[in-house]
Amino acid sequence: MGVKNLPNIVRELTANGRSPQTPVAAVRWGTTPAQVTVSGTLADIADRVEKAGLTAPAIIVVGEVVGLRGKLQWFEQRRPLLGRRIVVTRSREQASDLVRSLSNLGADCLECPTIETAPPDDSGPLDAAIAGLADVDWIIFTSVNGVSRFFDRLFRSGKDVRALGRIRTAAIGPATAERLRSFGLSSDLVPEAYVAESVIAAFRAHDIRGRHILLPRAQEARPTLPVALAAMGAVVQEVAAYQTRRASADAAQLVEHLSQRDIDLVTFTSSSTVKNFKALLPPDRAAELASGLPAACIGPVTAETARQLGFEVGLVAAEYTIPGLCAAIVAHFSGAREAAG
Repeated sequence: MGVKNLPNIVRELTANGRSPQTPVAAVRWGTTPAQVTVSGTLADIADRVEKAGLTAPAIIVVGEVVGLRGKLQWFEQRRPLLGRRIVVTRSREQASDLVRSLSNLGADCLECPTIETAPPDDSGPLDAAIAGLADVDWIIFTSVNGVSRFFDRLFRSGKDVRALGRIRTAAIGPATAERLRSFGLSSDLVPEAYVAESVIAAFRAHDIRGRHILLPRAQEARPTLPVALAAMGAVVQEVAAYQTRRASADAAQLVEHLSQRDIDLVTFTSSSTVKNFKALLPPDRAAELASGLPAACIGPVTAETARQLGFEVGLVAAEYTIPGLCAAIVAHFSGAREAAG
């Protein structure tokens, strides 16, 4: 950990016969998301380290082995988000996939869950819908949470998946379809894009006039889907399967990082995460703290909410999934790196 003594180390090595052109590398916080490497020779490494602001803890590597860095930098090459601090605002129970993926890509994830899921204010309508499944033709699941909460109430009622034997199902997105599959059911319809508008377009290929469609979803969901399905002649039964509410997060650490301008990106996976993230910021400083902070949004609806609330949308995932969001984040920073030369 000789960064402070680097000039003296350089003098002693050269005074005892090492060539001033000997390769040298100083590595700070090696194999962590904060890793920084400064390379040079004995002749200039002290100046390079000083200009880079590199401080302890760091190790100093001296010798021709430094020249192999291009071949051996496995940690940096496989982690395109190395050195990036990214805020994850997803609910704690759902954040693991996103945090794991971003961390594996090298990011330093700051978890700040802004929402949590809970049962709806009244589970009666959902229980009544489950009791009347014999009259249902389609069930549309719009989220993983919707699937989980629906089957929780189904099992509590004493029924099992056989109650859905003749009912057709639709799922928004592969994660929702996979969750449905975990209960032994394959989706009859998974739209190409993972938003309500795409579900509407997909149902235009089906005659749903007079069909009974059950829509168990978030208590605060947009009215777009049930309104459009009803206009196509369906009998739509919309019931609250769960609700999202603001998580009781400690914003002190978040505000400190925002004040220091050491956050590279904030991720939003729903409109609720945007609204609740904004609510975490001190009202008198919200605009200042959000200024220059790019947002990564999982889809266009979330992005529009972010813009309306004053956030700079840096990117929107082409595929509205967690893998799609991660791919878009990597492309965003890769493009920034190329633009910087």
